[in-house]
Amino acid sequence: MKKLNRSEDFQRRPAIIAGVSLIVMTLAAFFSYGYAHSSLVIYEDAAKTYDLLQSSLFLFHLEILGWVVIILTDLLVSWAFYKILKPIYSSYALLAGGLRLIYTIILATAVFRLWMVNPVIQSDSGTASQVMANILSFEKIWSIGLMVFGAHLIMVGFVALKADFIPKWMSALLMIAGVSYLLVHAMYNGLPQYENLTATIETVLSLPMMIGELGFAMWLLVKAIKGKPSTRPSYLGAS
Repeated sequence: MKKLNRSEDFQRRPAIIAGVSLIVMTLAAFFSYGYAHSSLVIYEDAAKTYDLLQSSLFLFHLEILGWVVIILTDLLVSWAFYKILKPIYSSYALLAGGLRLIYTIILATAVFRLWMVNPVIQSDSGTASQVMANILSFEKIWSIGLMVFGAHLIMVGFVALKADFIPKWMSALLMIAGVSYLLVHAMYNGLPQYENLTATIETVLSLPMMIGELGFAMWLLVKAIKGKPSTRPSYLGAS
């Protein structure tokens, strides 16, 4: 492990890929989960959810498309984070990238459960309870994945802490976000009897959970743009 200060230690192209991918992923998540999923799923009423899905099939398909975009951009971020962190601490960079990849696989498994709802509502061949069971399975699997995601952010923050070209406050934000994800979803999965308390804690921690990685994305983009080599031609030695 080494501390890095030189400008060439910063991987500009992976930083741009990571930054753009994370912003696209955030927008897709706001649409797919924040808008579409919350509009279509009423947890207290499986029959109403079934009716909403049937009457808003196009929106449901857009939600799934958004999840596919998230999965693809997650794969790009796994690679880009590894490239950015590798010069700092290669073995931990590999671990951070590996954790992100594992999370992405878990997310893809969860989204497949959501996709299984589609043929049921299109053919009207199942019951509302079966549809809700698949939706709840999607959320359960995703929640388990978010514990891995939290561990990934903690690892990214730890490795970033060792680089002098990454601000210490950015490393702290990443680790705080990682601990928040890990705590909240460990409670959801390990202490279901305290679901209301967990939901309150999640609300309190929602801001650091959101700005941790998104803030890193913006920082990567700004640094990459500022560090862009000059394209002006040199006239030294011209005749």
